Amino acid sequence: MIEYEIKPEKGIKFNLHEIIQYKELFYFFTWRDIKIKYKQAVLGFLWAILQPLLTMIIFSFFFGNLLKVPSDGIPYPVFAFSGLLMWNVFSSGLSSAGNSMVSNAHIIKKIYFPRLIIPMSAILVSVFDFLMSFIVFVGLLIYFQINVNILKMCLFIPGSLFLTIICTFGMGSFLAALNVKYRDFRYIIPFLIQSLMFLTPVIYPVSIIKYQWAKYIIAANPMSGAIDLARAAIINKPIQTDLILISCFSAIVMFMIGLLYFRKTESYFADIA
Repeated sequence: MIEYEIKPEKGIKFNLHEIIQYKELFYFFTWRDIKIKYKQAVLGFLWAILQPLLTMIIFSFFFGNLLKVPSDGIPYPVFAFSGLLMWNVFSSGLSSAGNSMVSNAHIIKKIYFPRLIIPMSAILVSVFDFLMSFIVFVGLLIYFQINVNILKMCLFIPGSLFLTIICTFGMGSFLAALNVKYRDFRYIIPFLIQSLMFLTPVIYPVSIIKYQWAKYIIAANPMSGAIDLARAAIINKPIQTDLILISCFSAIVMFMIGLLYFRKTESYFADIA
């Protein structure tokens, strides 16, 4: 009798061909997570719009009106919302991806499929929220009469979103693997997201930082570059290429580390999930 052993490949491989083979399952996980997120919610998908909108109003009142935080020459509500647009993709995606393996333990124990599908689908839910919020963002640009370079918008916004997804997937897959073995990380993830927000120029511009070395430290946070890139589409000033490149390099490093650790540890997910 010939025996076959089904197990994931070793090494740092994304296995895109295998994920494509399971594209129906990938679609199922993503749509299921979207429906679960808004299930039994009276306002349903509108929460994807209301959450960043209400946060923007609060930030605008305290940081824009009371504390007079500079906003690089654009109205503070637009400035804040442009930061929240990408930050919410990261924070929501990281939280969902970090807990995704534990949440789907009952499925992991039953059948084999590319485990990367689980954190990836969790992150795509936050991308769906981004698409909903982007409609509001366009409305704000029209309301405040912001002159927008369409070419820059078409280049920088997708580039910023891609950088955000790369960063979120790297950290999310790393935390998802850690969370399977060390359940303490379910409590660390919310604290980590809160702390990172203050190290990310969501409510303040990088230009207020006086020291160049401090700007480099901030740029090591990939979300700093992602938000700066998104704002470059609506702010009439040259982008700081060196800071963006640092953020891109940092995002790639996080992606590789997260993928490597996930692939290295996924063989025992079914045993301890």
